[in-house]
Amino acid sequence: MGQLLKWLAGMLILASLACLALASWTYARSEAYLRSFERPPPFQLPIPDDEVTRARGDHLVRTRGCRGCHGDDLNGQFMWGAASAPGLPQLARGSPADFEAALRHGIGADGRALYSMPSMGFLRLRDADVAAIIAYLRSEPVIDRELPRRSLPWAIRWDLARGRDMAMPAVMNRVPPLRLEGEDSPLSRGEYFAMTTCNECHGLTLQGDSAFGDEAAPSLAVVAGYDEKAFEQLLRTGKALGDRELPRMSRVARRRFATMTDAEIDDLYAFLRQWPARTTD
Repeated sequence: MGQLLKWLAGMLILASLACLALASWTYARSEAYLRSFERPPPFQLPIPDDEVTRARGDHLVRTRGCRGCHGDDLNGQFMWGAASAPGLPQLARGSPADFEAALRHGIGADGRALYSMPSMGFLRLRDADVAAIIAYLRSEPVIDRELPRRSLPWAIRWDLARGRDMAMPAVMNRVPPLRLEGEDSPLSRGEYFAMTTCNECHGLTLQGDSAFGDEAAPSLAVVAGYDEKAFEQLLRTGKALGDRELPRMSRVARRRFATMTDAEIDDLYAFLRQWPARTTD
């Protein structure tokens, strides 16, 4: 009996050491991966402090959905039982370079890749709009809210360590450039809105191609079935054709797109109506 207990104790020690070694390997490999991405050149555009710029930033924050993750007051919230979205007014009062790296490139102030920040939807934001967002957030109050410490669940670290998952910066090179950049036309303005908003849900190229292999919203070719009035109703009220509620779009439309200007809706519709044909050019 004594020999059996010694044997069992020995097996338990070996199993514990094996688990510790596996956990150490997983942590080390996932950390190495998260720190393998190069930071972008520092953002150097001065941050204005005027009412017009702050109003533009407010509009961008509303239409780009920042409150969806960072809370109605933008000061952070706990989500999905695992993620803590930080307070944006506090972050905006820090380094603009750190803020821009996180926003447009998915790299945090500590140099580590961010996992759930949807930077693919912000990569093509113009410098002036990034500055406007920072200006607006700096005008918002900082609320000291206690949130759980941010950390990646071990299941995610395990997949990152084995190359079966990826952090946000890994998909940035798959976000297509703005094809109409430099123009000032309804189509170019519509493209800018689509590629800094719609691609978060509808895929990197708006064709339902999710960056992470999960189920994306459908290709925006579906807009071909909407006339202008129906498209505006969808964005303003969340009601799709046939007065239908859509699982995700209806909620997003009421929270974000209801604040779009008439001109933005017109430009977006103009772009999306001709977009499927242009993708084959």
